[in-house]
Amino acid sequence: MTLPFPRTFDPMTTITGDDGRARCGWVGRDPEYLRYHDEEWGVPLHGDRALFEKISLEAFQSGLSWITILKRRPGFRAAFAGFDPDSVAAFTEHDVDRLLIDEGIIRNRKKIESTISNARALRSLLDVEGEGALDRLVWSFAPEPRPAEDRPGSLDEVVARSPESLALSKALKSVGFSFVGPTTVYALMQSAGLVDDHVVGCWRAGAGD
Repeated sequence: MTLPFPRTFDPMTTITGDDGRARCGWVGRDPEYLRYHDEEWGVPLHGDRALFEKISLEAFQSGLSWITILKRRPGFRAAFAGFDPDSVAAFTEHDVDRLLIDEGIIRNRKKIESTISNARALRSLLDVEGEGALDRLVWSFAPEPRPAEDRPGSLDEVVARSPESLALSKALKSVGFSFVGPTTVYALMQSAGLVDDHVVGCWRAGAGD
């Protein structure tokens, strides 16, 4: 399952907050998770830079809980120049060494190097296809909106990957991206609003329809 909570999480359907709103059960009581769930998860996201940031953070999240990444997002943005593709593409081995001792991020050499190489791949894509190329590529794999009756009834019904995430993974790899396996890409699709996996009963379910 690709969701922003640890694998040991009990997949309850919804949890009701102090404001009386029912939300996907993974939210719990963490204020940052509450905000992320209500304002970001499943909300359509556009823009090359914004999607590059999400792709990068999803790669760093692999093997960790999403809250670990959320709480470090300011640190990631500072470390990676606001995820400006031109700036990150120009990073050198000196920057890799700098990032490996940066306590504000996840200090994983392969993921750091992947973020830099992905910035270079994005820069090459933009040079050929023009601004908006990553946005167009990602959103070209958005599935048709699911009928209301097909919405997951509980978190354990949410899939870990889909035919679309497999196809998008292959497309991203074909233009030079790494750390974009189909499970990581499905998490991107959830986060960036290509799919709406809010469960039945959650107040955000279908809010973008």
